[in-house]
Amino acid sequence: MKIVIEGASPEFERKLLTLLADHRHELAVSVGTEWDTDRACLYLLDLPANARRFVQLVVEADGDKNAEELRAAFNGELRGPTIALSRAVPRGVRRGWWPEGTRAPITPRYDPEHPSWQKAIAYTMTKEDTAVFRTVFQMMAAGTVSIPPGLFGGTAVRRDGDDQQDEEGRA
Repeated sequence: MKIVIEGASPEFERKLLTLLADHRHELAVSVGTEWDTDRACLYLLDLPANARRFVQLVVEADGDKNAEELRAAFNGELRGPTIALSRAVPRGVRRGWWPEGTRAPITPRYDPEHPSWQKAIAYTMTKEDTAVFRTVFQMMAAGTVSIPPGLFGGTAVRRDGDDQQDEEGRA
């Protein structure tokens, strides 16, 4: 038997995967680990600003950005953004945003002529991931990205000094 479920809520997906895990000895289960706009949106919103900018630069370069150009954009230091990127995927798995086995959307490329330890020469994304992340950046620029309440935990606090408002705009 093969079942395909599309458009399920994250809560439904979590419950279904828990049920499947309880019966894993009876089933062969595979879960889609590809990046879609919902996953990419969560990934980007969870990143610090410098790491989000790093992703944006790779996307703007059609998924293949020279590492030296990135180093120049980040004052010669890529450790901050790349560490944030490397921690984002496992954190999303822990939060139930995407399944175990989801690969990082950006990967370093090294010089094949020098296989020992070295600096990356570029950072790349697949064409499919580049298209997905480009769409999300366009949505963010247009202001059409919405975050479900409580997704990141805690409550939203305005930074401009205004009183916090509920969903209906009441203080």
